Amino acid sequence: MSRELTLRVYSAIVMVIVVLAATWFGGLAFRILAGAIGLLVYYEWSSMTKLAERSMRGHAFGWLSLAAIVANMLFGAPDLTVPLFAGLALTAVLPALTGHWSWWQPGGIFYSGLSAIALSAIRGDDQLGLAAMIFVFAVVWSTDILAYFVGRAIGGPKLAPRISPGKTWSGAIGGTVAGVLGGTAVALSFFQSIDLWVPFLAFFLSVSGQIGDLFESFIKRRFGVKDSSHLIPGHGGVMDRVDALVFACFAAFFLAIGFSAVGMGAVDSLGAFFFGF
Repeated sequence: MSRELTLRVYSAIVMVIVVLAATWFGGLAFRILAGAIGLLVYYEWSSMTKLAERSMRGHAFGWLSLAAIVANMLFGAPDLTVPLFAGLALTAVLPALTGHWSWWQPGGIFYSGLSAIALSAIRGDDQLGLAAMIFVFAVVWSTDILAYFVGRAIGGPKLAPRISPGKTWSGAIGGTVAGVLGGTAVALSFFQSIDLWVPFLAFFLSVSGQIGDLFESFIKRRFGVKDSSHLIPGHGGVMDRVDALVFACFAAFFLAIGFSAVGMGAVDSLGAFFFGF
């Protein structure tokens, strides 16, 4: 086994242990993991898009914003996290409108801040949150794995050749089917019966995750980088590993808010939304 492959395997084992342990314990342990992901994603986003070179003030504001969001998420009032996040992201939009800051600045605050918030909101503190988080993992990981193998086995027309030349429609379809089956299997392992809503949710999250993968590929191609960073030995950066996951979480987060807003069900927790809608 080559040194690079050895590093990749060991890094993967460590990541899986850390993520699953934090997911199992939930609460503060998972919020720390989610906050760390948000901060590291902002670091990689700002490095790729060269935010410090564009505006040191904007870059400093971005770090202060992420620090405030994560600190409130960990130790502050949970109900204030989303308003704080929205206020800071909108504040960064104003200098971007006047041309003083790059639009990548508010984009970075939005993407990284929402990554931490959405992950934390889905896991929550209860058993439904645990089921919901494992459900999302199953959908995203099943989609990623089968999309790769089906795409290599069948090939065919490219999904988005200008953004990610290796991805095919056959892989995307195969990954989506696997995501629906994987998510449904996990849901049935937690509950004796599930509503038809659950496979449709798995489908939506699977497609959203693949869009997230393409979105990060677009950013890397736009700025001419191969990996978002080299923080994870053998795997590249944090964004390279969580791009599909955080987009799936974004989708679930906004879907729950949307249904709640139109009165189609109160969202006491995203876990309850997933399986009690």
